[in-house]
Amino acid sequence: MKWSDLIEKIPPVFKNKYVITIILFLLWIIFFDANNLISRVRERMELNKLKAEKEYYLEKIESDSSRLMELRTDNENLEKFAREQYRMKNPDEDIYIIISPEEEKKNIKDTR
Repeated sequence: MKWSDLIEKIPPVFKNKYVITIILFLLWIIFFDANNLISRVRERMELNKLKAEKEYYLEKIESDSSRLMELRTDNENLEKFAREQYRMKNPDEDIYIIISPEEEKKNIKDTR
C-alpha cells in the first residue's frame, strides 16, 4: 500500500483543514496542555475529598467544643469524665473494668 492509497481511504470530512484543526485542538486540551482535562478531573476529585474532610473536622471541632464547655462548667461532668477516661478513683474505691469481647478483639489488634 502506498501513501496515496491510504490518503484516498480517509473520508472527505477528515480532509477539511478546520476539522483537522479542531481535532488537534481537542487532543491538545485533553492530553498535552498544562491544564489538561485529565488533571482537572483528578484535581476536582481531590477537592471534593478535601471538602468532605473539612466538613468532618468542622463537625468534630463543634462536638469537642461543646463537650469541653460542658466539662468546664459542671464539676459533676468533669468528675465523670475523669473516672471514665483516666480511671481516676477516690482512695476508698475499687475499679472494675468490664470489656466486651468485641472491644477485647479490637484492643488485641491495636497492640499488634
